[in-house]
Amino acid sequence: MLKTAFFPGKYIQGAGALKELPALIKRFGQRGLILASPTVQKTILPECGIDLNAHSFSVERFQGECCEKELSRLASVIREQDVDVLAGMGGGKTIDTAKIAADRAGIPVIIVPTIASTDAPCSGCAVLYSELGTMESVYYQKSNPAAVLVDTEIIVRAPVRFLVSGMGDALATWFEAKSCSLSHSKNACGGLTTLTGLNIARLCYDTLLQYGNAARIAAERGIITPALEHIVEANILLSGVGFESGGLASAHSIHNGFTVLEETHAFYHGEKVAFGLLAGLQLTDASPEESTIVFSFCEQVGLPTTLADIGLRHFDRGKLMAVAEKACAPDECIHNESGQITSEKVLQAILAADAIGEFRKTQMNQ
Repeated sequence: MLKTAFFPGKYIQGAGALKELPALIKRFGQRGLILASPTVQKTILPECGIDLNAHSFSVERFQGECCEKELSRLASVIREQDVDVLAGMGGGKTIDTAKIAADRAGIPVIIVPTIASTDAPCSGCAVLYSELGTMESVYYQKSNPAAVLVDTEIIVRAPVRFLVSGMGDALATWFEAKSCSLSHSKNACGGLTTLTGLNIARLCYDTLLQYGNAARIAAERGIITPALEHIVEANILLSGVGFESGGLASAHSIHNGFTVLEETHAFYHGEKVAFGLLAGLQLTDASPEESTIVFSFCEQVGLPTTLADIGLRHFDRGKLMAVAEKACAPDECIHNESGQITSEKVLQAILAADAIGEFRKTQMNQ
């Protein structure tokens, strides 16, 4: 099996970076369409100072779910307007929809995340959901985005919970890439982990531990600091390249399992991935010292450490077994972990992580 790594064509980050969008669109096409989240359409675009009419860009409002119904609607818009470059601007589901729609239309896509809540912007894959919000499949594009444009003036205006959620998603990157490397499992590019992917994943983890709390504090005050810039880069670029070129494992599969429970739907991807990582550490027999570091980081920045933190205060084992069974589906990346993984082992790992999290909360409150 060959070693593989994927990257976005361009990555641009900084305060005021959105002003580069017209030139970027013109670099890749002539008839640009911006798929905008409701917040982008209502607030960000009107306030950004870009004259869309002068640049002949049209704006289409995202309807709320990355599902086949929305993709079909957007495909019709692209055909009717003869669009030759698509920009996705908003949160994770908006940009995932833009990536899939552009791939199916055979046109380049520019991604402009308005929150740093996941590692989706740089990747060449996207998650398809049902109209009701249950994960259905992962869709792989022929190539990664042509460009990713990250304006930290926009990112810092978003609720801090988004940035923290992004840290949860990024936190799993190193552990999952390491698991794939040790088990010689395929990464998200369909090949073996590269040294580049593995070391970027490690840099992502080290950056989170070093700057995560300082970035959270800055974001709470709406301040753009070097720490904030570092964490935005870790959440979006380092985690994006790290997970795709390094690989995924138990944390994301356990997240996928939690999507079957409606009680968890109000919680963000990265929040559930963070708890999935804590469970994954129990599943893979991580050292107590390593587990303590990850629990402490989650507590420090405000990521979930118990089932109650993701809406499952009153759970029964039947519901959690459904989570474990979904996490262990044959096509899930949890099987990139070494050894034989079973639903019962995953259930026990989830319960163990919850027990440790509850114990630590009790200790802190004494």
